[in-house]
Amino acid sequence: MGLYTDIREDFSTAYKNDPALSSKFEFLFNYPGVWAIAWYRIAHKLHNANFKRFARIIMGFTQILTNIDIHPAAVIGRRVFIDHGTGVVIGETTIIEDDVLIYQAVTLGGVSLEHGKRHPTVKKGAVLGAGAKILGNIVVGEYAKIGANSVVVREVPNNATAIGIPAHVIEKGRCKDPFMHNMLPDINKEMFEYLLKRVAVLEHILVEDNKDVLEQDLELEQIYESFIRAMKS
Repeated sequence: MGLYTDIREDFSTAYKNDPALSSKFEFLFNYPGVWAIAWYRIAHKLHNANFKRFARIIMGFTQILTNIDIHPAAVIGRRVFIDHGTGVVIGETTIIEDDVLIYQAVTLGGVSLEHGKRHPTVKKGAVLGAGAKILGNIVVGEYAKIGANSVVVREVPNNATAIGIPAHVIEKGRCKDPFMHNMLPDINKEMFEYLLKRVAVLEHILVEDNKDVLEQDLELEQIYESFIRAMKS
């Protein structure tokens, strides 16, 4: 596909991913992610044609106007949509495949100063939640979902959901609705809930030798072991 066709497709993708968009006029002022991708397409062509300095200048001005930092050498596929966009950083050796959805403040960064592939590869259909940091030469699998503010330093399998700092895979199997971020479990809340219940059980054990309480403690121990196994998987 040609450059014009790719950019036109980027604009049409916004209509599919944002129900708040009601007119083409709004593109001028309210969709920096779309403009950043459009200017990236031009800069990437120039970069590949060995006009690297000019490409960097274009993306420098784009960063000032949109607050989105995309290196022109990065490889970005078709129908990639950056929603809101403020604070997004996409590093030099990043590869983003088709139909990826990126929310604001996402960083696709490196953890090494060495030359070569040092930024993430995001496979098609993935959803990167607001504030997510995906660092290093790792792969986020097809249709994977990264929870908001998660820090991903290990590979995420296809059709999996990862959350936390550092991120852990907490669910496998393709999510039916990639926009349902409110359905992601809160593992910190679940862990604190377990600890509070465990303390209550132990207090009862100290007060009285109750068989029912001991059974509750055993049940909580099984829940805890399942939780640990989930974190290690």
